[in-house]
Formats: sequence, structure tokens, C-alpha cells
Amino acid sequence: MNQSPTSSRRIDEVLGHGGKPAVSFEFFPPKTESGWAQLYSAIGELHAIKPSYVSVTYGAGGSTRAKTVDLVARIQRELGLCAMAHLTCVGHTADELGGILDDLWQQGVQNVLALRGDPPAGQTDFKPTDGGFAHADELVAFARGRHDFCIGVAGYPEGHPQCLNKTRDLEHLKRKLDNGGHFVVTQLFFDNDEFYRFRDAARKMGITAPIVAGIMPVTNVTQIKRFISMCGAKIPHPLLLKLEAVEHDPAGAARAGIAYAIDQCRDLLNHGVDGLHFYTLNKSTATVQICREVFK
Repeated sequence: MNQSPTSSRRIDEVLGHGGKPAVSFEFFPPKTESGWAQLYSAIGELHAIKPSYVSVTYGAGGSTRAKTVDLVARIQRELGLCAMAHLTCVGHTADELGGILDDLWQQGVQNVLALRGDPPAGQTDFKPTDGGFAHADELVAFARGRHDFCIGVAGYPEGHPQCLNKTRDLEHLKRKLDNGGHFVVTQLFFDNDEFYRFRDAARKMGITAPIVAGIMPVTNVTQIKRFISMCGAKIPHPLLLKLEAVEHDPAGAARAGIAYAIDQCRDLLNHGVDGLHFYTLNKSTATVQICREVFK
């Protein structure tokens, strides 16, 4: 397992450090006091695994802007972890985004995940804010010019749900990297063959940046079905059969999901993945079990 980096380090320095794959965790700012208590408990347990870095998401329409900045800065300051703030185009002008980037930089946060973002609740199509940006590659270029950030961008092994084909999707990805992105974090996926095809196609297109695999352990079948309906990921048939057999058995579903994720991560590591990024949903139990088993 990688040693925990100092908070001042950039993720492009952490990726590939010592020839080992990066291990990272994603959190989101909660909306309730009980949610914050659960988050701090999860961070405490996951901190013991010594992640390469952690990231904090950004609410639709910028609804958690201040909380994201504060949480990322607090994680770095109090826990000494390398942290990354998500930033989206949704609901912001360029001036407002510049202010957020300035806030992050002043608090010592050097890492940003630049995303277009999903439309706010109730909207099906993305509509750029007047004076804002329509695409993530524009946000990447803007952030790169604002301060010397290390910038992550999103990749989609099975194609972005709104993109017409995978070649065009990879063209978008390359443009984000050409505009100043340093590494790629993928959308969650369950079929490793899709990831390998995506990575091979990216390399053939001239994309050389590290590609980190996004992993979401299945602990709730209804919840994961909702997630994949939004992001376009697919559940392989053997996994689907296992999950449907325990759909109404929460403990059984968690066991099946964790076992699958352990095998998935081992296979990715055996195939030279640059890193594993766990979508924790602010919970620690499944991710702790997986990491301890995979890296024992």
C-alpha cells in the first residue's frame, strides 16, 4: 500500500509513486448533522488505509460549493491527506468559478477534478450559464490558466450516456487533457473488459495520461440500479444473477458486492491499472474490507 502523502503534494506526483498504483476515496458533503457524523467516521476508518489522495464532490448547481471547499481544506489541514476538490460548470459564470478556484488555491488545495456536471434536478438537458462554460475542456483550460493546479478529468469506459459514439467520446477526453488535464478518473464500471478496451483505445489515440479506474462496491441492489441508469454503466450478467438472488437480503447483497469488487480490483491490478478510485458514498465498511483483502 502506498504511504500517505503530505497534504501539499499534487496528485500527478502521487500517481505512479514508487511504481505502485494509487488508491483513492471519494466523499461528498452531507446535508444533515447525522450525515456529517457518518462521514467523519468513514474518513477516520479509511484514513488508516493510507490513501494516495481523497476527493470531495460538488453538488448540482453548485449547491455544496462552500462545503466542498471547506471539507477539502479541512481534510488536508487536519488529516494531512492529499485532497482534490470537484468543480463543475453547472450554475456558475466564469467569474464565479474563478472565485472558487482562488479560494481553493488560497487554502492550499492544488488538485481539482474539472467536470461539466449534470443538469440540476428537474432538467434533462445541460444548459450552460450565461457567461459560463458549456464543456469540461473549457473549464480545464480556465483552471489551468488561473493557478498551477493539478487537474483531473472524467473518462467513460462505456461511453458518456449523452455521447453518440465512443470515438467521439475519446476525442472529448483528449481535448480535456490537451487543454491542461493531468490524469483521468473513470466513471464506475463493473466489466473490466470495457475498461481495458477503453484504455487501449485511449492509448492508440495518443492519450498518455494516467487512467484511474472508478470502483463502486455494490452494497444495495436498488441503489446501484438507480446509479447505473443515470451513468450508463452495465452490470455483467453473472453479477446481475448473483445480485438479483439476494436483492431482498441486504447482508447477502453486501457480501456478493464486496466479493465481486475484490475480484475486480485484483484483476485490474494484475493488468497494470494506474490507480483505484473508490466511490464510497461516505461509508467505509465495504471499501475497508476490499482494500485489506486486495492489498494484504
